Amino acid sequence: MRTQVAIIGGGPSGLLLSHLLNRAGIETVVLERQSRDYVLSRIRAGVLERGTVDLLHRAGVGARMTREGHTHSGCYLTHDQQMIRMDFAAACGAAVTVYGQTEVTRDLYDAQDAIGAQHIHGVEAVALHDLDSARPHITYTLDGQSHRLDCDFIAGCDGFHGVSRKAIPANLRREYEKVYPFGWLGVLSETPPLHEELIYANHPRGFALASMRNPMLSRYYIQVPLSDKVQDWSDAAFWEEFSARMPEDVAAGLITGPSIEKSIAPLRSFVSEPMRYGALFLCGDAAHIVPPTGAKGLNLAASDVHYLSTGLLAHYNEKDSAGLDDYSQKALARVWQAMRFSWQVTTLMHHFPEHSDYDRQMQRVELMQLATNPAAQRMFAENYTGLPY
Repeated sequence: MRTQVAIIGGGPSGLLLSHLLNRAGIETVVLERQSRDYVLSRIRAGVLERGTVDLLHRAGVGARMTREGHTHSGCYLTHDQQMIRMDFAAACGAAVTVYGQTEVTRDLYDAQDAIGAQHIHGVEAVALHDLDSARPHITYTLDGQSHRLDCDFIAGCDGFHGVSRKAIPANLRREYEKVYPFGWLGVLSETPPLHEELIYANHPRGFALASMRNPMLSRYYIQVPLSDKVQDWSDAAFWEEFSARMPEDVAAGLITGPSIEKSIAPLRSFVSEPMRYGALFLCGDAAHIVPPTGAKGLNLAASDVHYLSTGLLAHYNEKDSAGLDDYSQKALARVWQAMRFSWQVTTLMHHFPEHSDYDRQMQRVELMQLATNPAAQRMFAENYTGLPY
């Protein structure tokens, strides 16, 4: 089998890239290890930057997001019972959209089905070959049978644990990583959200986040030690701890209920350079991981897709490969900006085991600066709502 662009990974970045290319007449094949139901069952972040929203509309998959998503023109940071509102509209004239990643993925699958895009689920033993030649190809097994897929280019959208990044020779890769000494215990519940906007809480007992998916689906998190396990936390224990970390007047309005999903996610920052090797281009989590504090994971994947799709369109339609040649440099410049913001917010809002009284005072001072300094508010708002592509 042959295609123009082979895409490894059927998550939102792979699907979005496939859809943008197919709409422009460029053939793709998407290879995915898991079933479609499994991909759609993943619970992920739901805060979309303005650039991501624009890109989804450009791909023709923004209609349901417009109807069901929620535009947020601000968020709250809390400290010592104080609610500090970050007013995005006033600070930089922008907003974000709250719309779950699962729903983005569902919209993309539906759109891909409508145009007959080619997806192959259940592939195993995926291997990339001849990446530095004019004839790259992929081998894989499906239902016990070996297959070969020839192509012009390969997009590695297969996540942190995928095969794509490791196909770049180790002597050419440079990896940067920071592992945080805590995780997030997350609970999904069919209850009204605590507040109409997200609340990021800095508390001596640890960080907490009040988020939402829709008017009757809430997503809440608390910082926990890496040694904790999901079974250590009953629903009652979670709600008690979460309430303790919110300002008292806000916590008084919390409506609790049974959790329908509960998990613990470790926090890490990770970047692998370069994001291109020959015919291979890395996208999303295959090249970088950010802690969820800054809501950048899906949004960074979308910006990667923007740069790569633009480069591929110019290559095929205009015989201009400059965008592909510049892909890694452009994508990484934005990645590192998002890394800095995510690191800043993570450091600002969490309780670190090694923090001294001095460190906690610095957190307080920085939060007070965000409460009173328009320049600080504007920088926060510009980064949160998304830097331009």
